Amino acid sequence: MNTIDTGYGIWNSIVWTLLFLGILSIGFWIRSLGRKDYKAGTGQTKVFLSGNEEPDPKGLHVRGDHLYWGMIAGFSGYYERIRRWHTGILSDYAAWFIGILSIIFIILGLIR
Repeated sequence: MNTIDTGYGIWNSIVWTLLFLGILSIGFWIRSLGRKDYKAGTGQTKVFLSGNEEPDPKGLHVRGDHLYWGMIAGFSGYYERIRRWHTGILSDYAAWFIGILSIIFIILGLIR
């Protein structure tokens, strides 16, 4: 097993993988201790809004873009450019994250 000594600690991929799998298995074990009487589609699945009833989606509801209209108007040039990239699809954001992280790793590899 190759171990990298960084001066601040060690990096061993096998040890970190085993640690990750151990933490993951402990998490699944704790989750398995949960309540067995949960019923989907009942009042148990309702959103908790500090004891208030959830507003009717067809009724009057103040959306976030109305609440922050001053900020959106002030940064409208920025938001118009950013909205073209914003798809709302999680896999797109994961691809951006992985792409930018790989570029950072390449730059760090070239510097080293």
